[in-house]
Amino acid sequence: MSLPHSETPRVAPVDDPTPEVADLLGRTLSDAGGTPLTIFRTLARHPRMLKRFNVLGGFFLTRGTLPSRDRELAILRTAWNTGCEYEWGQHVLIGRDVGLTDTEIEAVTTPSASTPEPALLAIVDELIDHDDLGDEAWRTLVERYDTDQALEFVLLVGFYRMTAGFLNATGVQREDHLPRFPAPEHR
Repeated sequence: MSLPHSETPRVAPVDDPTPEVADLLGRTLSDAGGTPLTIFRTLARHPRMLKRFNVLGGFFLTRGTLPSRDRELAILRTAWNTGCEYEWGQHVLIGRDVGLTDTEIEAVTTPSASTPEPALLAIVDELIDHDDLGDEAWRTLVERYDTDQALEFVLLVGFYRMTAGFLNATGVQREDHLPRFPAPEHR
């Protein structure tokens, strides 16, 4: 069951960072105008945490071994399952950049046999619902990926589930340019 999300930030993003924090923020994703994303400016309230968060998040986005389409489908399904519109919007943009179509992205909300990668989305669902995988789901994962990639997939879903909890609980507000969730009939 989803809780209603805060309409206002519970933790204000950093707007006037110290030089040390500005340096950390300079290594994060920014909007088209060069302003660090709200998630990172909020995490900047805890600079040591931001630094470590960037290391793991950066690994998944730039150094991981999963196919980028699979990665983005898994993150989008995680965002959908956790009701995290901020994460959804950021990864719609990233998903488009790696070749996902808007039709494929919207299909993530209602998996079916015609959905791109329905087996992967089912694994995401199982991880989120149970914090575990049954034998069949695990077999599907290791038939598709090598051991490193299977471990990475499980950790990816966990990382973005954790991130969604952070975003939802602290009331991080979406940047205006981010896509919103699909129409209510999909929810």
